[in-house]
Amino acid sequence: MPKTIRELADELGVSKQAIWQKIKRDASIDLRQFTSTKGNTVYVDVDGQKAIKAMFSNNSSTRYRQQKDDVDDNKKDAVDEQDEVKFLRNLVSEIQSEKKELHKLLDQQQRLALQDKQLLEEYKAEITDLKTLTMAPHDDGEKEVTSDKQPKPENSTSESQPKPKKWWHFGK
Repeated sequence: MPKTIRELADELGVSKQAIWQKIKRDASIDLRQFTSTKGNTVYVDVDGQKAIKAMFSNNSSTRYRQQKDDVDDNKKDAVDEQDEVKFLRNLVSEIQSEKKELHKLLDQQQRLALQDKQLLEEYKAEITDLKTLTMAPHDDGEKEVTSDKQPKPENSTSESQPKPKKWWHFGK
């Protein structure tokens, strides 16, 4: 008794499209040989039904294996997701610890910079103190020396002016 593609699909537990795709892929089945059409409805005779069922029965064992593999894959995916979550948690904790270390280093750097700035200010203050100490006696000494000495005559101005020093020292 001929059946429609729809009836055959319901019997096998697949869709009409799956049957059509299977028929198109398998070159050993000639569709015209096993089918007849009445209007828009396609009927498959008994031999065609056996051939299509044989194609799907081979696939039913592979389908079972595929479903089993899918279940295994789902388990693997769940395990992979758990591993990924653990990995991400570890990564986050590592990043947080590195962040804490960086904050400590930044704090140390700022403290050292402040100490350097304070030392620099102290050194500047010492330098200015030393300059004032060295300048004051020098100025007083010149005043005393000039006041004790007699003024030089003005005609020897070229001799009193220091000669410019040259970078070569040949004829000293």
